[in-house]
Amino acid sequence: MINGKKVVVIMPAYNAEKTLKQTYEEIYHDFVDEVILVDDNSRDNTKIVSKELNITTIVHNENRGYGGNQKSCYKAALKAGADIVVMLHPDYQYTPKLIPAMVSMIAFGEYDAVLASRMLGDSALKGGMPFYKFLANKFLTAFENFFLGEKLSEYHTGFRAFGKEVLEKLPLADCDDDFIFDNEILALLFYYGYKIGEISCPTKYFKEASSINFSRSCNYGLGVLSVSLKYFFAKHGVFQSKIFKKDAKKLDLTGELEYFYKEKGKQKTGNM
Repeated sequence: MINGKKVVVIMPAYNAEKTLKQTYEEIYHDFVDEVILVDDNSRDNTKIVSKELNITTIVHNENRGYGGNQKSCYKAALKAGADIVVMLHPDYQYTPKLIPAMVSMIAFGEYDAVLASRMLGDSALKGGMPFYKFLANKFLTAFENFFLGEKLSEYHTGFRAFGKEVLEKLPLADCDDDFIFDNEILALLFYYGYKIGEISCPTKYFKEASSINFSRSCNYGLGVLSVSLKYFFAKHGVFQSKIFKKDAKKLDLTGELEYFYKEKGKQKTGNM
């Protein structure tokens, strides 16, 4: 808890048994009230490792995609009473040590969302990011900044924090169930006038770290271009695609989630 705000870390997981423990153990639990993992029908023992670590665990009975996983994560966090939600991939590609800094930027009212950027500084390539992904990140970010009228260093990091209000008010239910969800939520944040902050984040690329292949990367890139253009058209009153319409659907918090295990006791918490 920071400044009286309950902090929940959510982990969208798929085949993360080899890296989950290391990721979890670097979370600074004095600032985190609860950790929730959603296992998207993994083929390994992710849910077993999660239970052994006393992490509240939800298991999908079928794979719902990366975006679909995040939707379950955010529903679970909001149901748990979170004021601030941090999305941390359990593949140890990002360092959990930045959570207190990210959360503070929201808890004290400076920003509505915070991104841990790999592109601030020179950590991306040093951390092993493939050069073609580095160039693609730069190009797509420049394209998005132009059409969204913003100046982010990147839109593609998977390490993010959000205030409760944005997760409750943005029409996330109508967003994509695959990787483009990450891009759509940022476009929606800007569309509705929310403030996004950034913090520099080192990254690590290795065999066990999750990463989409070249083909899916190309599909993601095309999706990014599409979201940028749809935002531009909606902002200028030319055309409103699904997620930018006034009747776009928000997350439904009334449904039941598929809990595999619920945390026993609370992790150590403290005030900052």
